[in-house]
Amino acid sequence: MIKKNSILMLLALLLWNMPVSFAQRNKKAIAVKAVQPSGQQDRAYWVKALHKIAWPVVENLANGTLKKNMPLEKGSQYNLALEKVTYLEAVGRCFAGIAPWLELPDDDTYEGKLRKQYKALVIKGLTNAVDPHSADRLNFREVGQPIVDAAYLAHAFMRAPKALWEPLDETTKQRFITEFKSLRDRTGAYNNWLLFAAMCEGLIRLQGEEFDPVRIDYALNKMREWYVGDSWYKDGDLFSMDYYNSYVIHPMLVDLLASLKIKPKTKYSQKGYSVNEAYDLAVKRMVRYAEYLERIIAPDGTYPAYGRSVTYRTAAFQALAQTALMHQLPLWVAPAQVRCALTKVFYNMYEGNQNFDANGWLVLGFNGHQPAMADVYTSTGSLYMATLGFLPLGLSADDKFWTDPPADWTSKKAWSGQPVKKDYKVEY
Repeated sequence: MIKKNSILMLLALLLWNMPVSFAQRNKKAIAVKAVQPSGQQDRAYWVKALHKIAWPVVENLANGTLKKNMPLEKGSQYNLALEKVTYLEAVGRCFAGIAPWLELPDDDTYEGKLRKQYKALVIKGLTNAVDPHSADRLNFREVGQPIVDAAYLAHAFMRAPKALWEPLDETTKQRFITEFKSLRDRTGAYNNWLLFAAMCEGLIRLQGEEFDPVRIDYALNKMREWYVGDSWYKDGDLFSMDYYNSYVIHPMLVDLLASLKIKPKTKYSQKGYSVNEAYDLAVKRMVRYAEYLERIIAPDGTYPAYGRSVTYRTAAFQALAQTALMHQLPLWVAPAQVRCALTKVFYNMYEGNQNFDANGWLVLGFNGHQPAMADVYTSTGSLYMATLGFLPLGLSADDKFWTDPPADWTSKKAWSGQPVKKDYKVEY
């Protein structure tokens, strides 16, 4: 006869083992169901996130209500003329990021219809931006900051000439040229600002207008001097450990040089300087820098919040995004791993509402409302540089960036014991 205590012990052992066994079976079942999103699902999410960021700027500028409705949040140490700079910041930066997406042809998909709506609103907004009778006429002529954000707007025109420049009426085009030329009576900081002045002159040149080659020469010459190796540029005389190589330097230098290869009526030449060779070298350096950016994305889709201007959020990945857009990723960095890495970053940043106010405007911070992280030049308009991480949306939906199956990115491979190509340095 089995004793009562023995029966109780047997029952206890059975109960102890049942949850473990069930949990193991359930874990396996969950693992089977945990299918990674497809590239098309990723693309749909990118469009959703970009729309969430850009819509308040695009809609309000088109309606002539940007100055009425955009918040004027600034950091406690802010030192600029807020109302003279923040609106052009929002427009130039936002449009530079959405430009490649808008340059795609129209189609009848949901995304295509949304893109067509954006194009119409952006053209209307750009018209308002330089209309002297518009409530949303933007300031190009007072203080120095417009040199910066006019350059982002010029970058937008370079990235999407068919969507953003050609549809403008002739009066509006000429008004923009006049505003870009008006920037010549000011100077800015002795650092990446040199590229801003050069970008504006590059846009003027592309339109067949008289441009100032000295501003272009100066920027190109200084970029050569400020290169320190292994894809890194100094930002002025001293090196800065931050994301400005991505916010500004690599993308603008590459696209400025690309624009100089185009030969409109107004030609560019610099004695002893080959634009083609300089362009090829700038691309090689950006490709190497893009590798750094891909490697710093952690397995969970976070990345370091270091250096100046971290409130620009996903603009930190502009150089990586542009390298993917140009089909210039190195062979050992698959397009799908960049797509999956950035998707995880975007999900962390934009799936919740921690980075938006009640009306959908971006708030000061990195991942949340963190105004103490704002720099002395950061206001609401500054934050719309975040769109610059979304450049691969300019690739068609049938590009391998979107159609290849999901792939782990470098840090995810490394931390899970998968094979990873060792890092290296470059000599150019």
